[in-house]
Amino acid sequence: MRMRPTLSWTPAEDLPPGTTDPGPVVDVLGAGGVLVLSGAGISTESGIPDYRGEGGSLSRHTPMTYQEFTAGHEARRRYWARSHLGWRTFGRARPNAGHRAVAAFARHGLLTGVITQNVDGLHQAAGSGDAVELHGSLDRVVCLSCGAFSPRGELARRLEEANPGYAPVAAGINPDGDADLTDEQVGGFRVLPCMVCGGILKPDVVFFGETVPPERVERCRALVREAASLLVLGSSLTVMSGLRFVRQAAESGKPVVIVNRDATRGDRYAVTRVALPLGPALSSVADQLGVHVEGAAGRRSDPA
Repeated sequence: MRMRPTLSWTPAEDLPPGTTDPGPVVDVLGAGGVLVLSGAGISTESGIPDYRGEGGSLSRHTPMTYQEFTAGHEARRRYWARSHLGWRTFGRARPNAGHRAVAAFARHGLLTGVITQNVDGLHQAAGSGDAVELHGSLDRVVCLSCGAFSPRGELARRLEEANPGYAPVAAGINPDGDADLTDEQVGGFRVLPCMVCGGILKPDVVFFGETVPPERVERCRALVREAASLLVLGSSLTVMSGLRFVRQAAESGKPVVIVNRDATRGDRYAVTRVALPLGPALSSVADQLGVHVEGAAGRRSDPA
């Protein structure tokens, strides 16, 4: 499956309206057998902006594509300078009420699985250790030559040593962990090679224009087949890699419920869209179902 660089879409006028009643979420979770598909909107309350909502990062930032990253050293210098700076903030993000509610629903046996389009690791930090990371994770780095994996924290420490005193002020942090910097701020940032073979290092995430591993796609398709329903949390479903699972569920007669404040590309396939902030909405749903949500946020890996 190739990530299509679709950065925006125009909602059709005939899309069904959203509701502010969380009842449909209570009903679908109460029945059990729910598969969760989450997007960037579930992490905004952890301080990570989304792409397309109000104030979304696409208004000022175009994500790096795989083709750009592999085409030349300057593109990689620009990416790693911005990503290294962004990781200092991004890597310290903690799970919010939405992440913790999802983990609580799983502990109570209401979920069959979690698929996340996010690369922030916050579902895992909240206790959803078996969440499928559709687009990978910024916690890991992979060499494009030898395939060796290494922890992001390890590379962060190496980059700190190679670029002492590098601390420009970014205009913002994006959902992919990238910071907004000018070319002047990137300057002569030093990019480091793989310690095993000297090859090109890349975060273990699926860039726009890159292919999601087929085995990961099939695992997600299997989860959709096994579920009784699909609950979409905080995703505009603009990118086909997530939308196709919504289509699969709807085509097989499984109810789809979406919680997202703005209209989504999947609304026409859903029973309803609940237009509420995710943290408060899921906390309310948990209360109504008698599900205890732990209050302590988990901790990610050390960002540096």
